[in-house]
Amino acid sequence: MDALLEHLYRYPVKGLSAEALSSVELTSGNTIPFDRRYAIENGPIGFDPAVPKYFKKPHFLMLMRDERMATLQSRFDARTCVLSLSHSGNEVATGNLETEVGRKHIEDFLQEYFAKELKGRPKILSAPDHSFCDVDMRVVSIINLATLNELSSTAGQYVHPLRFRANLYVSGWPSWHEFSLVGQEIWVGATKLRVVKRTMRCAATSVNPLTAERDINIPGLIARTYRHPDCGVYAEVVSDGRIAIGDRVRAA
Repeated sequence: MDALLEHLYRYPVKGLSAEALSSVELTSGNTIPFDRRYAIENGPIGFDPAVPKYFKKPHFLMLMRDERMATLQSRFDARTCVLSLSHSGNEVATGNLETEVGRKHIEDFLQEYFAKELKGRPKILSAPDHSFCDVDMRVVSIINLATLNELSSTAGQYVHPLRFRANLYVSGWPSWHEFSLVGQEIWVGATKLRVVKRTMRCAATSVNPLTAERDINIPGLIARTYRHPDCGVYAEVVSDGRIAIGDRVRAA
């Protein structure tokens, strides 16, 4: 069943706002470049950039617990690695995340802004070729927009797609069709992906990305209505290639 790639995003800093893309180059076995490249440590966790390993999201500033992250708008330049943070339309911090001085500019602001949420001085973490994904896999995440339309109807109000912080948003499938693709390969344009697992949802999806308010209990809604905790799927990149908005999504 064919579908279309409608939206494409990456999240350079875990927990901060999305960056819309028109196209991106994917490589086999990797995430979207710069997706979750950085994370904000909330209390020392012993992360070693020379031997990076997976840590669960409670170790970082994150929307599941720290909804005020949604009050910040982030802009990241992948060429210079400069991150700019804004609040209510006003720039509040900027810095090069690949330099000690640049990270300190951002960390100083975060320490003041998230004083109540922090367990220690915030530290921006990164490592070459490492992604701070929510699962211990190198994957891209996919959301079926028809599924979100059904959730909106069930909730009785609009469910914003960015609550789910996915990479690929697809139209043309029936609602919940994505679950039937687990274990199968699909093409996005000329790039092959393998759908590997369903995405279990947490309280981060309850945060409205426009208002930073917890206005819909999305995990509870899904559990009560459908008797499972999932929405969306993860997929591994199988072949190198460029994907772009408007690409056809089809079975391999």
